[in-house]
Amino acid sequence: MTPDGHTARVRPLPARLARFTWRTLRAEWHSIVVEPVRRLARRGPSGLLLAFVAAFGVILFHDIAQHPAGEVWVRRLGGVQADLPLWLSLLRTPVSLYVPALDLPVWGGITQLFLAFALAELTLGRARTLAVAYAATLAGTFTARLMVATGPGLWGFGLPPEAGHVLDTGPSAAVVGLFTYLAVIRRAPVLFTLTGGSMVWESVAVPNLAGREHLIAVGTAIVLGLLHGRGVRPRRTTAGSPLPPQRARPALALPAPASAPAIPDRPGVDQPKVPVSSLES
Repeated sequence: MTPDGHTARVRPLPARLARFTWRTLRAEWHSIVVEPVRRLARRGPSGLLLAFVAAFGVILFHDIAQHPAGEVWVRRLGGVQADLPLWLSLLRTPVSLYVPALDLPVWGGITQLFLAFALAELTLGRARTLAVAYAATLAGTFTARLMVATGPGLWGFGLPPEAGHVLDTGPSAAVVGLFTYLAVIRRAPVLFTLTGGSMVWESVAVPNLAGREHLIAVGTAIVLGLLHGRGVRPRRTTAGSPLPPQRARPALALPAPASAPAIPDRPGVDQPKVPVSSLES
């Protein structure tokens, strides 16, 4: 093979990769950013109700927890630990979404919290946004209880009993779950890599309870995203196109029976006789 021929085959590969990368980034930009912004322009500030409630809720509970008496009430209302009774954990879990985590900066996480709930609310709607956020949080909470109940060992899955006393609060699992769910249903590889990759790095760099719960939230959101839209499919013909709407067929009009021709009466002229068989036919 000549050098010119070899170069002609090698050069198109970087161009194809660059074109594929550009198309992927452009499609993800439109699905993750442009379309939600257009919906926000149509709906107005009411389209960000959940995002404002989540952000202001975290700010409110953070300010209340700065006082000794307020900290006690915040723990009683939204403090979740793995060693608590199950019914009490389930009762406190909705409020725990607004209680800031102890080892995470509050003001730095509010931006991520607002962005996650804003994009999810504009893309998924309020009901599905709340369902995904709560499912990711519950999955992390139940897994933490299972890890503590298992105990240390089992290929590093279990946790020592001391982990059951750690305060397990904050909206981080919900934020991770919402970002992952959006990345799966919108086929956004960049967002998926940033979210999932950062959680894997967090669990490796800082192997604590929060890192494990974030990985569980990512896995839960992936499963929910893969199940998105299942069971709601239009009927299709063998050619793959949707069935056309059926139109009502008009009723068949029956022909009227033929009548015998009228013969005028003329005086003095014998009328011709018409056979009876011809009239009845």
